[in-house]
Amino acid sequence: MTSTPRTRKDPAERRAEILEAAGRLALEQGLERVTMKAVADELAVRPGLISHYFGAIDALLCEAFAHAASRERASLLPPEESSLPPREQLARFLHRIDGAASPNLGRLWLNARHLARYRPNLRQIVEEQETITRQALTGIVAEGARCGDFATDDPERASVVILVTIDGLDSYSNCEPPSHPTTANLVFSVAETALGLPRDSLLHATHP
Repeated sequence: MTSTPRTRKDPAERRAEILEAAGRLALEQGLERVTMKAVADELAVRPGLISHYFGAIDALLCEAFAHAASRERASLLPPEESSLPPREQLARFLHRIDGAASPNLGRLWLNARHLARYRPNLRQIVEEQETITRQALTGIVAEGARCGDFATDDPERASVVILVTIDGLDSYSNCEPPSHPTTANLVFSVAETALGLPRDSLLHATHP
């Protein structure tokens, strides 16, 4: 019987596949679970294949976090919605942050910030991803202020206030139940106050 030879994947395709698996593990189980063996098991390959593309676990952790964070940011702020009015973009962002997938995303960031204390390379990646998200949100708020959707003379400060509130709520993401009743809709209230909007205007905005 003649066996069918295995097709060798293009290096770029294989590397992308490894990052996708590592990012998924990071999001669903935590960065500590991202090991050469765990990623290899996910892909049904030998651990040596993973180490061929990522010589050290630190490099894999950094890229896995960056990949997961970038993917989640794209789902929270889809590029195809950039033409929507700023208030609608922000409302959609906040509703997605408040959605069912949010606890895993909150745990990922909580986890990364903790590990970054001991891993300088990861700390740099976390800071880079934070900057990208802050700039994206600041761009929306600045455009909203320009067109009259929002009342703020400091879009970056307003964006930081919103993001710090999200991060604060994320610090409870490992709790069961994940949040205290008094924190319900808190991020909406903070955003509305920071942007000079009527109460519940973002909370009750149309969203997908």
